[in-house]
Amino acid sequence: MVKMKKIGVLAIQGAFREHRNTLEKLGVEVQEVRSRENLEGIQGLIIPGGESTAIGKQLEMNDFGETIVKMANEGVPVFGTCAGMILLSKRIDQSNQYSLGLMDTYVKRNAFGRQIASFEADIPIKGWEGKDLRAVFIRAPYVLEAGPQVKVLSEYSGKIIFVRQENLLASAFHPELTDDLRVHQFFLDIVDQYQK
Repeated sequence: MVKMKKIGVLAIQGAFREHRNTLEKLGVEVQEVRSRENLEGIQGLIIPGGESTAIGKQLEMNDFGETIVKMANEGVPVFGTCAGMILLSKRIDQSNQYSLGLMDTYVKRNAFGRQIASFEADIPIKGWEGKDLRAVFIRAPYVLEAGPQVKVLSEYSGKIIFVRQENLLASAFHPELTDDLRVHQFFLDIVDQYQK
């Protein structure tokens, strides 16, 4: 009998319920993560969109963020969407806010402009077959610079919006807000690669 995957979704703020719903459609057990203790037993973690400074403040408390960093360094896959992309990054443009500093990326917050609250676009993903991905952007960041270990999976208007660095994945857009399950399935495939 195949053991069901157990994926954690950081449930402090933002679109964690939508991530949960998407993962459940893919037959995954979901653990909502609100504390360090909730990280036990998960095989992957999603950090959803929301307000990156507010989420970061929670992660600073009680070694919460440090535990996530330790897990990621030990090979547990972590996927950050929108605010999660910011929190995974080593450097954030014009900000000294808390981040996990796991990905060798330099990101710009609210990079497509605050006045554009949200927009949708069809984006190609490198190496993926089939139609382009419909992507939802909400006060989205993008990657200004990506280190040599970072694989750029997609760009929009010349801006880097989807990246992978080994067991880490980050998107500027919100894949949980569409019916397309491919991004979450891609993350689950990474989880399979890193299963012990």
